[in-house]
Amino acid sequence: MFICICNAITESHVRSAVAEGASSLSDLQAQLGVATCCGCCAETVAEYLPGGRHAEHATGEYGLGGGVLAGAAANDARVGAAELVEVVARRA
Repeated sequence: MFICICNAITESHVRSAVAEGASSLSDLQAQLGVATCCGCCAETVAEYLPGGRHAEHATGEYGLGGGVLAGAAANDARVGAAELVEVVARRA
């Protein structure tokens, strides 16, 4: 997903920069050029920094930051059958 349209910066670019040590908006501006043109992406980019809404998703097994099952498929050999939970959603 593109985060900065002006400079064609994607979510993966931002996550990589944060993983490599970027810890502030000014770090990301210097490394990637985000929020240096129109500035519309500044708020979204800040959510990927440590303490931001999307920061925890940058780390963790399967890249999701949640439990191990967050990214495991039902046929994943690394997950025991007893660990899987079936979720059923029904519309009224």
